Amino acid sequence: MREAVIHVHPAGPLLALVGNPNCGKTALFNRLTGSRQKVANYAGVTVERKEGRLKTAAGKLLRVLDLPGTYSLYPRSPDERVTVDVLAGRAQGEKRPDLVVCVLDATNLRRNLRLFLAVQRQGVPCVVALNMVDLAARRGIQIDTQRLSELLGVPVVSTVATDGEGLDELRSLLDNPDRWQSAGITQPEGEDQQRIQHILKALGLDALQGALPSDKVDRVLLHPVVGPILLAVLLFLLFQAVFAWAEAPMGWIEAGTGWLGEQAGALLPEGHLRSLVVDGLIAGVGGVLVFLPQILILFFFILLLEESGYLPRAAFLLDRLMGSVGLSGRSFIPLLSSFACAIPGIMATRSIANPRDRLVTILIAPLMTCSARLPVYALLIGAFIPNREVWGGFELQGLVLFVLYLAGIVAAMAVAWVLKRFTNSGRQVRPLMMELPSYHWPHPRNVLIGLLQRAEIFIKRVGGIILTLTLLLWLLSTFPGPPEGATGPAIEYSIAGYLGRGLAVIFEPIGFNWQISLSLVPGMAAREIAVSALGTVYSLAATGEDTAQALTPLIASTWGLPTAFSLLAWFVFAPQCLSTIAAVKRETGGIKIPALMLGYLFVLAYVASYLTFHISTWLLR
Repeated sequence: MREAVIHVHPAGPLLALVGNPNCGKTALFNRLTGSRQKVANYAGVTVERKEGRLKTAAGKLLRVLDLPGTYSLYPRSPDERVTVDVLAGRAQGEKRPDLVVCVLDATNLRRNLRLFLAVQRQGVPCVVALNMVDLAARRGIQIDTQRLSELLGVPVVSTVATDGEGLDELRSLLDNPDRWQSAGITQPEGEDQQRIQHILKALGLDALQGALPSDKVDRVLLHPVVGPILLAVLLFLLFQAVFAWAEAPMGWIEAGTGWLGEQAGALLPEGHLRSLVVDGLIAGVGGVLVFLPQILILFFFILLLEESGYLPRAAFLLDRLMGSVGLSGRSFIPLLSSFACAIPGIMATRSIANPRDRLVTILIAPLMTCSARLPVYALLIGAFIPNREVWGGFELQGLVLFVLYLAGIVAAMAVAWVLKRFTNSGRQVRPLMMELPSYHWPHPRNVLIGLLQRAEIFIKRVGGIILTLTLLLWLLSTFPGPPEGATGPAIEYSIAGYLGRGLAVIFEPIGFNWQISLSLVPGMAAREIAVSALGTVYSLAATGEDTAQALTPLIASTWGLPTAFSLLAWFVFAPQCLSTIAAVKRETGGIKIPALMLGYLFVLAYVASYLTFHISTWLLR
């Protein structure tokens, strides 16, 4: 398997994939290049040029660009502008494509042909991949590819990208440049509709089709009353599963980490090396790795929703709610992407045409609870919320997790509403126009690729930035050693100890001790490191038989409930990691918006934690 790279290379034959959203273009890209790019069944998933390598039947290597989906060559959003610039040869550092593969959805040829005619008018050599012919056949749509090729004047290949059908024929076609058609059409754009109608009539496809099975399902799922209720229930059950299903695999990882710590402690002599391995590496990294099952379960369900075609329906259902705070339902997909990580969510805002909506979506994307916060939530919920069923079978811990995610969503909507009230453009009504793809069963290969990617990203973070900062924290927590005659744990006399006590002056009003205050510093690099940092700090400060694996019962016995609630409130609103701030700077072209984001998130987090700590303290007296 060759990884596709997201960079531009000026040399070599260049092939560009172009098509409408939801036409299966990215699935075709994955099959052709052997890459592992994410495939999702909604518009706007491809927001950057993605490059891969294609080996043709004759062994020739071509560079392949997977361009963002677009309905026309009149760009309305930043991602559509990428496609237009590449086809026109205006993309910085990239030459004009030598060949364009125009991917057409066989189930909706009428709409897809409009983009093809626009591409053909550019005069770039072009071939057609008629995709999703299997879905078209199930609907009784039979397309004569030979006749379509004659009508379009370019080679046409039938494909089913998800199963790899037709790809060998396409590779063979790419080996024969003589069959590529390069002459642009001279027909005026205003005559496109007449030409499309002529093509459809010649193929016997000019009659309108009746209702599809998806339309019948939508009568229930898009009902103005039933639809939102079903969406809320679906999301609620998703968070229930995160705790219920992850309990066993998390136990296995915890047991393995504990065994590894015992073995390492028995083999290594007492001293700094043993402390580094047991208290630094195993305590820090193992304390984060244990939450991998919960992250994979969460993304398993999100991938199922993407693959089935339900996500655009969720955007449609939420359009009225989001319109009440000055946004459209189109912001839903970037915001949903932010549950994985705010960075791809912020990048996905390029599919939003309205500049004001795009900026507001960027500002509130960090309030969506990203997967990096899940380890913190799981640690605190596991320590302070009893594992029992309520209301006839619901997991109490899963219910609390659902409330935390809901709190982030409510906060994001509140911020958007405030921006609506104080900006004139925010009061304008922008109707949502979004394609609703047909429902289909999720493809196991795409779901598996998505889960492997998420696991790879998480493990790389554990083995990279988390490991590095964990070792750095261990050094700061170990040196200098305690003075002669010291009675407390050595960490209290270290650089980290002094730093933690200094920060505690700021965070003491919201209930944070010096250990928590210290863990927030490396947490700015990645949220998960807060758990790793707590594991390292408490291991080094432990006495008796306390170990890193006992972090959950340790904080349960040493923290008060108001402190735990305050820390949960902090992480609902906490300022973003440095990578997210860098992404915002790149997308907005300056430091003004990142600075605004950091400022308002810090104020929100501090105020929420202050109120949570003092109100819960008063209630628990």
